[in-house]
Amino acid sequence: MLEYIKTILLKVSFDKKLFEKELRKAFRVLVPEEIKQLKQWCYEKFSEMYLFILNNVFSKAQA
Repeated sequence: MLEYIKTILLKVSFDKKLFEKELRKAFRVLVPEEIKQLKQWCYEKFSEMYLFILNNVFSKAQA
């Protein structure tokens, strides 16, 4: 499932709202270990474009 979500995020990365929506959906289907891996991957791939979204989504998910 993690690889599928990565593919989706890459495909929707052109649109900020779609990217955030799909990232939030990922939390419903991934287990905690996969979420850690997704977080690391997202920051590597998208921190220049979507740092605010990543910080927002991942900080709320840990709360």
